[in-house]
Amino acid sequence: MSTLASSPARPASQDAVLAFAWDSSEFTATEALQSTGLTRSTTIEATDALVARGLLRELPNARLAGDYRKGRPARRFVLREDAAVVVGVDAGHEHVSVTVADLRGTRIADADTRLVLDRDDGPARAAIVAETIDRALVAAGVTRTDVLAVCAGVPAPVDRTGRSPRHPTRFWERMNPDLADALSWAPIVRIENDASLAAIAEGSVGAAKGCQDYIALLAGSRLGAGVVVDGRLLRGSHGGVGEMVAFDHVDGVHGAEGLGHRVAAWASELAQSGEATAGFRDVAPESLDARTVLAMAAQGDADALRIVDRVGLALARIVSVLGSMFDPERVVVSGAIADGVAEVVAAARRSLPTDLDLPAPELVASTLGGEVVVTGAVAAAVASARERVLDVWGAAG
Repeated sequence: MSTLASSPARPASQDAVLAFAWDSSEFTATEALQSTGLTRSTTIEATDALVARGLLRELPNARLAGDYRKGRPARRFVLREDAAVVVGVDAGHEHVSVTVADLRGTRIADADTRLVLDRDDGPARAAIVAETIDRALVAAGVTRTDVLAVCAGVPAPVDRTGRSPRHPTRFWERMNPDLADALSWAPIVRIENDASLAAIAEGSVGAAKGCQDYIALLAGSRLGAGVVVDGRLLRGSHGGVGEMVAFDHVDGVHGAEGLGHRVAAWASELAQSGEATAGFRDVAPESLDARTVLAMAAQGDADALRIVDRVGLALARIVSVLGSMFDPERVVVSGAIADGVAEVVAAARRSLPTDLDLPAPELVASTLGGEVVVTGAVAAAVASARERVLDVWGAAG
């Protein structure tokens, strides 16, 4: 969702030249016209207008740069990536992570806040998000007036207006306490489901780069899916595409608990059952968190591998259902848990049914770790800035 200033009339040539500049390093007017198909005079007019707007910088000509040989030196331009900043936010259930980046998405500064869940409420959460953004801006040496676009990811469905539907326990309203309004000081505001931003990250710089049909399975404290079909991120009427409540009714899955939660809960259950035969006998049940169990599995511990096989079977059933619903080429297990989930993914691959009507999707682990959502938020903020900056910034002078 974006909130915008009124759109000034402008020639389409400015959009074309700006799009070329955003994808280029330094360039000449000749290179721009060859790419855009515009005439030379139109290209130069558009380029000069973008310089006047502060979006392009004219560089020293070839003679001054020491590159001039003969003939008239070409004028050279480059995107002013420092003309503004964008802000990506992962407003998760247990934490808030913020990254400030330039217009190309290059990271400048970060800030993080851990949340106290027993004091969790909507207004307090919105205030924490704002405070964390402000700390990141200070670390970047900029202020709110330098921000062009903000994108925030939340663990809730999000519709096209940036709002979340009502939830029986009001969980979704607490996770997205009208952040579109709280962040309206920015010219462009975009609120998205966190798994959708994980999908944007995986498609931009992650394990789904170059793939047109894929799902990012965000496996945090709860499962969520960002679904991309034919190169388009799916949302739905209420933002509910990828919500996992249907898995309450799937045998062997029984709910949307995240993979890490399942690993820890089932490990503790095995340790307390008296049936542990290996390393779990020497570890207190409360110490068997997901990271510990997965590390034990990677070293071949028999009890840990039993848990990995059980979680892998549940993951295989989740992937099978998602595969039959959306026909993805690839499913990427994303989130902080992905750093140690290789054994679970391998177990899930072994458990994928071979008799599905459609070919089973490729199942891979993300390499983006716990920063996947904020990485996707930055990418989405940059995309919105590219699309809307000429609507937001009026003509110079």
